[in-house]
Amino acid sequence: MVVAEDLAGVVLAAGRGSRLRPLTLERPKALCPVGPDLLVDWALDRLERSGTVAVAVNAHHGADALVAHVGGSARWSGRVHLSVEAPVALGTAGALHHLSDWLDGRPALVVNADAWTTADPAVLVAAWNGHSPAVLVAGDEFGPSAAVAAAVVPADLIAQLPEGPSGLWQQVWERQHAEGNLQVVSTDATFIDCGTPARYLYANMVASGGSTVIGDGARMDGVAHRSVIWPGAVVSTGEVLVDAIRTGGGRTVLVR
Repeated sequence: MVVAEDLAGVVLAAGRGSRLRPLTLERPKALCPVGPDLLVDWALDRLERSGTVAVAVNAHHGADALVAHVGGSARWSGRVHLSVEAPVALGTAGALHHLSDWLDGRPALVVNADAWTTADPAVLVAAWNGHSPAVLVAGDEFGPSAAVAAAVVPADLIAQLPEGPSGLWQQVWERQHAEGNLQVVSTDATFIDCGTPARYLYANMVASGGSTVIGDGARMDGVAHRSVIWPGAVVSTGEVLVDAIRTGGGRTVLVR
């Protein structure tokens, strides 16, 4: 029987977040808050609750800030291995190759910090047959645009991954699925890709039950409805924000 302790957890958090600009001009996507926590903390929490003991986070865009957050966190410091990719981001498959020494022959339980989800990776671990690659998909269909909430990549396939940038779809999932070797587990859990400001705002509204999310240290002299106010941001007297994101650097992104 496979248990979570047999796998090494990996949070993919190296993405540039180009579609989420201008928010990602101030902080990497993984450090954008959704509800009371940052996206990377949500991902780490999912792995912790699944029972995974060894956990790593990869970083590239905004790596210094991500390393400072995870390494300086009272919750995660000393418990999470940080894998910084330079000079280029290595993609979802390249990240696992880069972590080969740390993985040390263990299969990887992979989640992505790009999305906010209620999906539990423990569901995938419990269903995994112990030898095939497996994915936990929000919905019934698997394909290039599927909402993959978690994945298991066996050690033998990790050993075959090439050095350099590459993706799990191209290196593992596409061929294994075509050959009938990919184990697909479906879930009806909520899954929201935070790739655009609109989807990011939507994730916050789902996480908060529709209430405006106000970060630590934000100053609310004005009013905000269905909005996200980042830590340290200011909403000035007389301002009324609706369906908006106000950043700590003073940017305002309106979602219409």
